[in-house]
Amino acid sequence: MSASSHSASTIPHGPYLHGDVLGDLLHSLSQPLTGLRCALELSLDLSPEEAAEHQQESVAVALTQTEKVIGMVQLMREYLDAEQPSEGAFSSALQSVLRNVIEELSWIAAVRDVQLRLMGSCTATVPLPEARLRQALQYLITDLIEAQPLGGSVILKLTDSPTGTSLCANGESISPATSAPTSTLQRVKLAIATRVLESMGASLKFVDNDIAPAGFVLHIPRRG
Repeated sequence: MSASSHSASTIPHGPYLHGDVLGDLLHSLSQPLTGLRCALELSLDLSPEEAAEHQQESVAVALTQTEKVIGMVQLMREYLDAEQPSEGAFSSALQSVLRNVIEELSWIAAVRDVQLRLMGSCTATVPLPEARLRQALQYLITDLIEAQPLGGSVILKLTDSPTGTSLCANGESISPATSAPTSTLQRVKLAIATRVLESMGASLKFVDNDIAPAGFVLHIPRRG
């Protein structure tokens, strides 16, 4: 990945402020809510005979739309909770959590024929509950995997230095002509990951080609 052909930013895919995230999620809620209302109205308009015939289909449509609404509301809660301080003292080993995340995501990479590799090692611990750290890493790495072309690769490299620990993630260089725009839900998940990691003092920079993510650099300052 050539540094000259990509841009680096601390906010994923352009300015994505607090109001933008919640506004986009609220806007996205309108589609499944409208679909749910239409499904319910349709079931009420059917005759008893038609209702019996189409009941299973109507219920399936309503359940699908309800699941979408629940998912978006959950993302809103995650986003709002991302910067909340964790209760109690936590210390999660970055390398151990990262290895578990890579193992969990290996099936997604395999289905997409994307090579997923971890290089290097570190001794860093972060002041986050393991579940929150794992979720942030999952959002970052999943987004990068899904952006890769068939037969592509995602390489993650851990390094320790006197100033702290860095996790560098590089994907294939993707042509804007062949890249799908990042969805609202993807952008929200990246924003959640950013807020979670920056809440404990880390810095996160994304490297992209203005359409699809091509990598990121996470730096965790040495504590103490």
